[in-house]
Amino acid sequence: MLGPEFCTRPRGARSRGAALTFVFATVVAAAAVTNCLPQDEERTPEPRLAARSAAPSAEKPSTVDREELARAAREAMADGKSAAKAAEEVVSRSGDRWGAVYDRREYEEFEQALDGAYTGVGLSARRDEDGRVEVARVQPGGPAAKAGLKPGDRLRTVDGRPVGGRSVSEVVALLRGDAGTPVVLGLERGTRGWTQTLRRARLATEDVTVQPLGDGDGAARIVRIKVAAFTKGTGERVRRAVREAPAGAGVVLDLRGSSGGLVSEAVSVASAFLDGGLVATYDVHGEEKALYAEPGGDTRRPLVALVDGGTMSAAELLAGALQDRGRAVTVGTRTFGKGAVQMPSRLPDGSVAELTVGHYRTPAGHVVDGRGVTPDVTAPSRAEERARTVLSGLGTPS
Repeated sequence: MLGPEFCTRPRGARSRGAALTFVFATVVAAAAVTNCLPQDEERTPEPRLAARSAAPSAEKPSTVDREELARAAREAMADGKSAAKAAEEVVSRSGDRWGAVYDRREYEEFEQALDGAYTGVGLSARRDEDGRVEVARVQPGGPAAKAGLKPGDRLRTVDGRPVGGRSVSEVVALLRGDAGTPVVLGLERGTRGWTQTLRRARLATEDVTVQPLGDGDGAARIVRIKVAAFTKGTGERVRRAVREAPAGAGVVLDLRGSSGGLVSEAVSVASAFLDGGLVATYDVHGEEKALYAEPGGDTRRPLVALVDGGTMSAAELLAGALQDRGRAVTVGTRTFGKGAVQMPSRLPDGSVAELTVGHYRTPAGHVVDGRGVTPDVTAPSRAEERARTVLSGLGTPS
């Protein structure tokens, strides 16, 4: 699944020469690049991971000439042209595969999503086997759910614009807008076609879900914690779920399809299972830095992390840390392979350029970008069943 409407990254953003995606942090507030244009001085700088759907980049990031970026933006504005478009052209020429430029509105939506909220109709989209865009998930209580939309419904048009030939990211961007504004969807379900007018609403993301899995007598011996994205508060919600889990119950930490999010929240989730220690290292312009878990996590509860090809950036950092530290058995398939460190730079028109400045590594020094995390137990199918079997071997009844 690509580009959920309420994803933690700005899927609708534009980038010349690179596919659109989320940022880690996917994904917020990060430091503006040194010596670039003015930024919001009240924000605390924070690096973030990119989770973009482009080809793997080399370990050494392509660099963007920041002077050229600033000059191009200024000259474009002086000529009455788009500073964002001029910046996109500079980023494209640089070879930065993860580089992207977001206009003011896209970036605001992006940051709102990282705050655990978004404005939309409450659905996520994907491309089916025939290449058509379909509804992947409908958020309970949202406009799409109230209108009766269901997973598998196909999207034909958005406000009269055909979605055929558009990327999922572009379709998702069309679904966004101001709260209360209408959007008209052309839909298909089987042989039935119809149009549906929805009104966009301010919705809360559902990034952490907790499901007790009972055995024969109904006792919860396994708790499944699904993390869809790492927005603000994700770490505390996971830590609360671990604290409230029954004594002796194992945990399946489901990171499948997790698109990434805030680095700080990934570290907070790691802190739920580690008693301090290294979570990851990363470099920014060649300077090595490190991220550490907080002490006091639950280090005894059996833990399995489920991963797949949709596990990206922040989720990969977390899976790699738990694997390298010997804290979790990872089960599933190799992760996506997004581990680029990015820093945003605000342009004079309010748009923001995301520039790659380094890469993350796991505690054992493994590079994630372009390689992903290889699970301890490969399970291309029936992965959750395999996870429960593994937990049984770790001392938790399945």
